[in-house]
Amino acid sequence: MTGPVYRTILLFDIEKYGSHDDVEQAFLRRMLYDVVDATLMAADVDETARLRADRGDSVMELIDTQVPVPTLVKTLLAETPALLHNKNRLMATGAQMRLRIVLSSGYVAVDELNGWVGSDLNHACRLLDANPLRNALKQREGDCVLCVSDGVYQGVVRHGPLGVRPKEFQQITVETKEGPTVAWLHGLAREGTHRSEEPNGPDGVQEPAVASPGLPPVNLNGASFGGSYVAGDQHGVSGGQVRGDVNLGGTERGERG
Repeated sequence: MTGPVYRTILLFDIEKYGSHDDVEQAFLRRMLYDVVDATLMAADVDETARLRADRGDSVMELIDTQVPVPTLVKTLLAETPALLHNKNRLMATGAQMRLRIVLSSGYVAVDELNGWVGSDLNHACRLLDANPLRNALKQREGDCVLCVSDGVYQGVVRHGPLGVRPKEFQQITVETKEGPTVAWLHGLAREGTHRSEEPNGPDGVQEPAVASPGLPPVNLNGASFGGSYVAGDQHGVSGGQVRGDVNLGGTERGERG
């Protein structure tokens, strides 16, 4: 196992992937790769500065810290939604893809089986699977939703780099197996924009809409915005098959497979 090194952690997950048949899933995976690759290209991330793990319905990227995080945030806010829109507008409704996205950072090691190990990675995966992020995407008219870790928010977003507006991010607290953790969700859904095909939540409970910008926080299936508590047992992701030839123990070089 390589020693843990500090990396920017970027996760993408396809909404309702399991509801599609095998042919549709294969198509969605190709779309996911296209969107992720185009996003990182727009952010000027060289192929030698990234390492990929494929989880089927999701993709995890470890990105070298030499890549500016403000550029990644701005790209995820502007370019990624545009990329998704351009693809989805040509697709039938059943073939369209919607994404949950998490941007975090921390120490990650790669073991002898090419699995990724690290509590910071587990934390990012907990955020990706958290109910507030899932419910926010259901209630968005757009094709994706972005959540950043508290570290990324405090270190980058709150300073308002060009193209990033801190007031567009809402603080959430997620209760995970390791305890409560703070994160920041970009944007708020407006009432009446719930896109879930099922009127009720996973437990059969009607999910109230999230507050519109400028309105008081509204509870969302145990989750509330503006620094309140979020209930739920979240499950993360670890391991995965690596796509790439990047040395996590030092300077990255090589070609992605």
